[in-house]
Amino acid sequence: MSKEKSVSIWDPKIITRALVDSIRKLNPVAMMKNPVMFVVEVGSVITTLLLIRDLATGVAGVGFALQITLWLWFTVLFANFAEAMAKGRGKAQADNLRKARTETKARKLLPNGQTQEVDAPQLRKDDVVIVAAGEFIPSDGEIIEGVASVDESAITGESAPVIREAGGDRSAVTGGTRVLSDQIKIRITSNPGETFIDRMIALVEGAERQKTPNEIALNILLAGLTIIFLLAVVTLQPFAIYSSAPQTVFVLVSLLVCLIPTTIGGLLSAIGIAGMDRLIQHNVLAMSGRAVEAAGDVNTLLLDKTGTITLGNRQATEFIALSGVSENELADAAQLSSLADETPEGRSIIVLAKERYKLRGRELGAHEAHFIPFTAQTRMSGVDYDGREIRKGAVDAIEKYVNGNGSQAPRELREVVDRISRAGGTPLVVADNKRPLGVIYLKDIVKGGMKERFDQLRAMGIKTVMITGDNPLTAATIAREAGVDDFLAEATPEDKMALIKREQAEGKLVAMTGDGTNDAPALAQADVGVAMNTGTQAAKEAGNMVDLDSNPTKLIEVVEIGKQLLMTRGALTTFSIANDVAKYFAIIPAMFSAAFPVLNSLNVMRLATPQSAILSAVIFNALIIVVLIPLALKGVKYRSLSAAALFRRNLLIYGLGGIIVPFIGIKLIDVIIVALGLA
Repeated sequence: MSKEKSVSIWDPKIITRALVDSIRKLNPVAMMKNPVMFVVEVGSVITTLLLIRDLATGVAGVGFALQITLWLWFTVLFANFAEAMAKGRGKAQADNLRKARTETKARKLLPNGQTQEVDAPQLRKDDVVIVAAGEFIPSDGEIIEGVASVDESAITGESAPVIREAGGDRSAVTGGTRVLSDQIKIRITSNPGETFIDRMIALVEGAERQKTPNEIALNILLAGLTIIFLLAVVTLQPFAIYSSAPQTVFVLVSLLVCLIPTTIGGLLSAIGIAGMDRLIQHNVLAMSGRAVEAAGDVNTLLLDKTGTITLGNRQATEFIALSGVSENELADAAQLSSLADETPEGRSIIVLAKERYKLRGRELGAHEAHFIPFTAQTRMSGVDYDGREIRKGAVDAIEKYVNGNGSQAPRELREVVDRISRAGGTPLVVADNKRPLGVIYLKDIVKGGMKERFDQLRAMGIKTVMITGDNPLTAATIAREAGVDDFLAEATPEDKMALIKREQAEGKLVAMTGDGTNDAPALAQADVGVAMNTGTQAAKEAGNMVDLDSNPTKLIEVVEIGKQLLMTRGALTTFSIANDVAKYFAIIPAMFSAAFPVLNSLNVMRLATPQSAILSAVIFNALIIVVLIPLALKGVKYRSLSAAALFRRNLLIYGLGGIIVPFIGIKLIDVIIVALGLA
């Protein structure tokens, strides 16, 4: 499911399929899942039967009844169309994924050491397959032998290949990805129907999407309002008869359909499905709608420091020379000691010396250079050449190295090291021929824009907590620079679990990211656990979301998408309920103005006739669903505001707008249908 192959929601094939599905969904069994629209469908059936009776008996003036019946059916179909459109892109993507899965072949390793070619769906858990360069990985698994470069663009949409190897946290591979180099042996970890692609197919289709707790609560509210208005309309007829103004069933059904919250009732399911689809477009798979909704209600975010808040590797930012040593001399020695250092820190030292002191990397082959690798015992590395011994490493290791010569490291060295440590940096001491030259200042680089994003989260009432294995001093410095609210230093898996449970005990929802097996318990405990696709199988199974891009900062976007879903649902609910005010002013005067002329004062829209007023309200009630489908699918524009500010904004835009728009819309429709002679 690459980003390049993402299917447009307005694809003609999706629209055609949605039109067909909207008719199929007229099945009462399916409609009963949506109480509001089920009532509309029942009303449509009743008016249809009465219309057939009137046509059969030759009753005059059935034009009004025919129009009311047609627009009632349109209301039901438009609501079904909204849900079908929300599911459409997922179904199109699922078709592509299903096709790719069934066409993949696998080389299964037999007990005798031979291989047998089988179809990928035939593989079972614990089968072992061999995949060479240019071949597709047939199913989810763990590499048990070998290392290879893998193209995961079919799943993540990212063109850059990744390295996968046996052992460690990068041994998991996903079915449907392609090996670019070397050969690997894979143990299958999923049975057919349980693979990552199978879960993707089920999720993007959205066919089995369960309603979330908030959605269920809103459905109950809408059903309650529907029952109230149903009782009100039923009891209205005796009053109308008593007032010598009996109403036809067509008028009563029209009144009921216009007063119950049909707008949000018709769009509610589409909003939820579209929310999951937006998450998929960001290459995040949610295992349930509940997870997406929980993301919108998150109170606390746990974020790993390395790779999430910082760039992931400490970088050299400064050379601090000791007295009697020039910075150029220190930079030269630091660069020489790092020429064979392939770590990101070592590369950054070479780059800093090159950019700030114009020192180019040199070829030392002619000097019979001997590079000293870093070991856990010596805790330093370096190079010997032309009679020079250049070393860089931890201060204790260098001091021991210097003192072994009978010399004494200067006090100034310790002062510089302590100053860097207090600032949250990592000091690396450089010595030449057992003479300390100075210190390399390695620093965690906070990603650009992180502070602003944390400010936005704080404005939404979300607390951010940085998780790191660093000492408290370093952690405090990075936390202050990044702008997080709190931090957990020297964190162990048990510490993460304890922090999550403590937050949850206070009634808060917690989200976190992780990729290792040691993160699995915390991912399972968190309300929103986003596992990295590059992580272990244990981590992916423990989380309720998987980030296909393996970008830890995606957690922030996940929260924003969850909040957007809730904002969209709240906005359209407000608009739908506010709509009833205008419909009330349109229909009630039309029903009783003949018996009670005083009610004409409520006809503020000055609608032409009672029939045109009722028909205009019914038409508007149907068309507004169509108009709001793009907003339901795309979602209300996300804004990082507090709950109180969002509530005020909803009332101002969607509450007030929900009152004003129907007045204008119903009046325009009334003018048109009168001009066309339809009423």
